[in-house]
Amino acid sequence: MTDQGDTPGDIPGKPTSASRTTLSHIMTSHDTNLLGTVHGGVIMKLVDDAAGAVAGRHSGGPAVTASMDEMAFLEPVRVGDLLHVKAQVNWTGRSSMEVGVRVMAERWNESTPATQVGSAYLVFAAVDAEGKPRRVPQVIPETEQDKRRNQEAQIRRTHRLARRQAIKDLRERRAAEGYED
Repeated sequence: MTDQGDTPGDIPGKPTSASRTTLSHIMTSHDTNLLGTVHGGVIMKLVDDAAGAVAGRHSGGPAVTASMDEMAFLEPVRVGDLLHVKAQVNWTGRSSMEVGVRVMAERWNESTPATQVGSAYLVFAAVDAEGKPRRVPQVIPETEQDKRRNQEAQIRRTHRLARRQAIKDLRERRAAEGYED
């Protein structure tokens, strides 16, 4: 179920570890919402920043966010938390990549283990100077965990494509019935 292009060997693959990264940021009062915890949008931007860096590293050039799936906020983030946003490429297609992101938080002044506070999956498209899609190297999973993430990413891709097709079919059917949306 991979979409690796016509000849898989024309771009050398890259191991997962080649582009994996962690972005760390301390949360301040400028990051809070009306409840006094860190605004979800601030966390989402950090997630997109880390995922974009990983996608650019893996593809060897510019990559743009195509979609964000399953952004889950598991625990509130507080002022004074040191946020670690860990990202890696889980799956690659012809010009697209799924990047998995795990968000961890720890108190800046304590030596307790970090807690997972969020996770997300983003799809990036590699683009050339004109903004047109360009080929990306195949990701080569290195560990059993990387292999599992790759398989799960393929399932998410199948669901994204099926959902897109179902919506398209529904809109076409409604248009044929005379409904204007």
